[in-house]
Amino acid sequence: MCLEGLIGLLELNCFTVEVSVGNHGEGGSDHGGWSRWSCHNQDEQSASQCSGSNRGGKAKVIEESTLARVIFIFLAGLKEKYDEAMRRNDVKAIVVTGNGGRFSGGFDINVLQEVQQTGNLSHLGRVSVDLMINTIEDAKKPSVAAIQGLALGGGLELAMSCHARISTPKAQLGLPELQLGIIPGFGGTQRLPRLVGLQKAVEIMLLSKSIMSEEGSKLGLIDAVVSPGELMTTARMWALDIAERRRPWIISLKRTDKLESLGEAREILKFARAQAKKTAPNLPHPQLCLDVIEEGIVAGGLAGVLKEEKGFNDIILSETAKGLVHFFFSQRATTKVPGVTDLGLKPRQIKKVAVLGGGLMGSGIATSLVLSNIPVVLKEVNAGFLQQGINRISANLKSRVKKGSMTQEKFEKTMSLITGAVDYAEFRNVDMVIEAVIEKISLKQEIFSDLEKICPAHCILATNTSTIDLNLIGAKTHVQDRIVGAHFFSPAHVMPLLEIVRTEKTSPQIIVDLINVGKNIKKVPIVVGNCTGFAVNRMFFPYTQSAHMLAVLGVDIYRIDKVITSFGMPMGPFRLQDLVGYEVSIEVGKQFVTAFGDRTFKTPLTELMIENKRAGEKNGKGYYIYDEKRRASPAPEVKEIIEQARKNSKIMPDGKPIVVTDREILEMIFFPVVNETCRVLDEGIAIKASDLDVSSVLGMGFPAYRGGIIFWGDSIGAGHIYSSLKKWSESYGGLFKPSAYLEERAARGIPLSAPVAARNFGSRL
Repeated sequence: MCLEGLIGLLELNCFTVEVSVGNHGEGGSDHGGWSRWSCHNQDEQSASQCSGSNRGGKAKVIEESTLARVIFIFLAGLKEKYDEAMRRNDVKAIVVTGNGGRFSGGFDINVLQEVQQTGNLSHLGRVSVDLMINTIEDAKKPSVAAIQGLALGGGLELAMSCHARISTPKAQLGLPELQLGIIPGFGGTQRLPRLVGLQKAVEIMLLSKSIMSEEGSKLGLIDAVVSPGELMTTARMWALDIAERRRPWIISLKRTDKLESLGEAREILKFARAQAKKTAPNLPHPQLCLDVIEEGIVAGGLAGVLKEEKGFNDIILSETAKGLVHFFFSQRATTKVPGVTDLGLKPRQIKKVAVLGGGLMGSGIATSLVLSNIPVVLKEVNAGFLQQGINRISANLKSRVKKGSMTQEKFEKTMSLITGAVDYAEFRNVDMVIEAVIEKISLKQEIFSDLEKICPAHCILATNTSTIDLNLIGAKTHVQDRIVGAHFFSPAHVMPLLEIVRTEKTSPQIIVDLINVGKNIKKVPIVVGNCTGFAVNRMFFPYTQSAHMLAVLGVDIYRIDKVITSFGMPMGPFRLQDLVGYEVSIEVGKQFVTAFGDRTFKTPLTELMIENKRAGEKNGKGYYIYDEKRRASPAPEVKEIIEQARKNSKIMPDGKPIVVTDREILEMIFFPVVNETCRVLDEGIAIKASDLDVSSVLGMGFPAYRGGIIFWGDSIGAGHIYSSLKKWSESYGGLFKPSAYLEERAARGIPLSAPVAARNFGSRL
């Protein structure tokens, strides 16, 4: 069950309400005059005003639009128009549709964030009862939703409160609220099961899974799928047919024919609860959603709506919802880079990319590019390595074919975008090069010297290095304005983050171009400065080091991993090191010891593991042992190696293991990460705290529902983090030494996420 990810649009699109007026056609059918009503804001105070004009004596038009921040003024306007339609004797039926080719993207998330920040629930109103039931569903005149483009969240809930739904092809339908830590709040938990059945409704809601209108038609959610040109005509006729009782007048909330039997329904809900608890044990809203659904099945639709309304209001103010809403907005802010994206520069078209290196990273990067129809030249040192690289790309794509997400025809077409090379001949007409060779400075310097001579003058020269200073890589070139970091995370064709690393000399145009490439290949681009480890690896180097320190202080490594995974990380630090590999850990560790020697902990444990011929997943023997399916289980024999590391380190107080709670383990591992993140902000490596929140989630698997590393730190409080680190630093050394930034924020009571005052950036340690 995937509970992370994104909702569609931010705004509830402006609705047009069409009502039939009293021109009767042949046979008494009222297909004649129709009025179009909507609402608009006329001033900055957003006062809802109405005006009208006549068209040929038949149609009265009242226009209405709204800013996102006044969504409920708009909804009040919609209710007002409905009330007027009910009063008028010449109105027979109503059609609700959207503007701009979209029905509605759903509830305005800006309002959601405002409620969370203020705690003022009055912004939410009682939409589910006052509008959806009393005004629309229980009205004495029928409504039909005319859907085009999409109907998501509150938009679909509005459509379901209508008495029929007509859609154009390929319209997107869904209730993605759970992605934001909330539940549907306008009656969706009750109407969707009654329209498509409980099994499918639970799947759509808990997975935040959208469906197309064609599938919606088969399920019973959509009554008819028609062409865009026929949409309004069909919807009008359908509405009038309901009014004249030529079609059934169906109130979704009162339907029971699609619901499973009570016993079967309870089994479905029981299974869903177990799955949600297994896959998202720290999240309260999936369980709340299921409770609300069950209430409606057992006690009736209205009882379900009332429970939904209360649950919706409660869950909005939960820490989970606050974290996910913060993460939602933070992701959308990553491409706003002061001094770069505000200069009016337009991204240049990248028609062909060369990738140097066909290993795991290089082949993954190439896969990401060709999946977005960008031709790739893959270069290796010889034909044998080149074929291995192409085979890796092929395997990446074939896995999609096997899963059914790619056809064989598409596979062959995508593979045709790859050109293999063992020299630089094909590099003379590429727009970007991404170097993805081993982390060896001299080799990278040689490569970039060659690229400067061979590639065209406009070509972006990017490196996928994860830790090496870009100034070192480009030291022997004269084109440092074109050199940039394009740091992908492994596996590159799966992980969503792209860390764009700039030096003081990198051209803003290059950064704009790479941001656009990132978006085109469906990555979230984060622009950061140049330093050892850049942002993500720099922030998280204390993560593993703190875990190793705890291990040699006497804390059980499997307990450490369990505490961290219970917190919400995909795996603990020792399981992660097994995955990454010990040689890589040692090499990366050397970089950090060189750069930040005063606050690093050099563990003897990794080298001892290598000496004992343990290599993690690579040979199936690490801190864990692995079966043929890569399933991990604790390795009892590691205990002796850990004991040797403890003896070598000689840091256990009085030679005895320290006694710590699970909470202290969590804090001793993550507070140093927060601390280092503060330094990254203080040095200007990152532009804003929210970028680092996104980086921590997408780059290191920090739980999105905790908002990101800085957002979580603010929820704990700078004062507690500072005092804890200060205490530990006095006992265990520089790894825990509080940064000047953290100390200042704690002393002044300023959130860690508050913008850094403009100054000449540099580390204050």
